[in-house]
Amino acid sequence: MELRQLEYFVAVAEEQNFTRAAERVHISQSGVSAQIRQLERELGAELFDRSARSVTLTVAGKAALEHARAALAAAGAVGQAVGEVTNLIRGRLTVGMVIGCTLTPLFDALAAFHEAYPGVEITLLEDSSDRLVEGVRAGAVDLALIGAATATPDGLDALTIISERLIAAVPAGHPLAKQRRVTLRDLAAYPIVCMPPGTGLRAVFDQACAAQGLQPAIALQASAADAIADLAARGLGVAVLSNSMGESYRDRLTVRTIDDVETPALLALIWTSARNPAVRELLAHSRRAFTEINPDRR
Repeated sequence: MELRQLEYFVAVAEEQNFTRAAERVHISQSGVSAQIRQLERELGAELFDRSARSVTLTVAGKAALEHARAALAAAGAVGQAVGEVTNLIRGRLTVGMVIGCTLTPLFDALAAFHEAYPGVEITLLEDSSDRLVEGVRAGAVDLALIGAATATPDGLDALTIISERLIAAVPAGHPLAKQRRVTLRDLAAYPIVCMPPGTGLRAVFDQACAAQGLQPAIALQASAADAIADLAARGLGVAVLSNSMGESYRDRLTVRTIDDVETPALLALIWTSARNPAVRELLAHSRRAFTEINPDRR
């Protein structure tokens, strides 16, 4: 049994697809399949049910998965321990980023980290906040920038980057543009353009509507703030964004704070442990990068 076989096994289990797993570990699909077959022969049991379109774990596979992850983590810890005493950081980091994120400080932090530690391979994964939280909990993602509602996820370490209220944005001729105060009930009379489920901003909006028994019509959804603003500017709906997002579009949209949604939408970095020296260093670079745009984080 080899570590690379365990790595391929974990990749297929998490991706539920041989092709995606092969792309993740940077070898051919046939190579992954061959190594998994060899591992199954050595263990004397099939690890995957290949009969359906998506690959699923068998009972034996489920029993083996956590042990395989632990073995890979232990092997990685050996290199990290040696790296710490020799001041040499190597390895691999998987960084998650919520879909539609346009905060360049994260990219600045990654660039500065890469320059300081070129021996660390960085993988950037874009996904919904919910799935990124799951990835961090499972150990598949080392550090993630997510959107959250009210508080950061339980059981994870977190650094809140931004905490902002929600706003409604409409073109100048829209009826809401003439109001000084805008409430959720006001918004419910019009089609809404907002981010999809799984994002922190959408969670705040949905929870606030549910608390008042409102069911606004979500006409259009987009992951990028620019797309949401463009759709609203064309009269296709009322845009629901965070305060800093709305400020960027005041040249073409009238922005109003949603008066009765006091719960903020959060943007936060999350991780499970900073024992990994590479994670510690990337956190340090991230803190510096985000502090430059938000001095209050000091």
